[in-house]
Amino acid sequence: MKFISWNVNGIRACLKKGFLDYFNRMDADFFCIQETKCQAGQVELPLKGYYQYWNYAEKKGYSGTAVFTKHKPLSVKYGVGEMDSESEGRIITLEYDSFYLVNVYTPNSQRDLARLDKRLQWEDDLFDYLKALDRKKPVIYCGDLNVAHQEIDLKNAKSNIGNSGFTFEEREKMTRLLSEGFTDTFRYLYPNRTDAYTWWSYMNKVRERNIGWRIDYFIVSDLIVDAIINSEIHSEILGSDHCPIVLELNENLLVHK
Repeated sequence: MKFISWNVNGIRACLKKGFLDYFNRMDADFFCIQETKCQAGQVELPLKGYYQYWNYAEKKGYSGTAVFTKHKPLSVKYGVGEMDSESEGRIITLEYDSFYLVNVYTPNSQRDLARLDKRLQWEDDLFDYLKALDRKKPVIYCGDLNVAHQEIDLKNAKSNIGNSGFTFEEREKMTRLLSEGFTDTFRYLYPNRTDAYTWWSYMNKVRERNIGWRIDYFIVSDLIVDAIINSEIHSEILGSDHCPIVLELNENLLVHK
């Protein structure tokens, strides 16, 4: 079973840069995107054989998430906890017989950390939500999580300590999640792989020189780590300042132990 996650940084722009070629070539079971930057009716995707679920931000041209899947879910939820919606369109949860799929676009704490407090509250609310889901059945959590967890996850760690996406507080929230029943699938398979990034600044030559950050993740419940077949970063795929990431799971092992 194949899962893909990609912050497309505007689906309308990405469509002009080869999105559908990649989508059709990959033939994924689940294709999650973040930062759609569109409203209902502004884009129509000809994705034959796929159900489409969109969470639009109230603010035009901002945020937003979507999931395209070959498998009709038991239920679809927008928001966390008791909320059935949230104004920035940052989360979609699909429920299936043997797992939950949670697609997320985590708020950026901003360059001056003006949004750090809101970001940390988001992390706490999402942590509680993921833990509650995990008590029912395994969780597959993916998206642009806007944090490089360890120094190995960005090129210039020393000079970025304390910056947005690499603050102690943001990294500690990820550490907590990974110590409370969840696994970073890429690091599970490749604990020491360096120069593996999913986002690069648009500044001149940065991507060509691979000066990047790994801030996009597939994280799964420890209950299903045995189902992990592969976790990949498709850094060669352009079309956004992020690249797609891919998770392959053994469907037969997606069972609650």
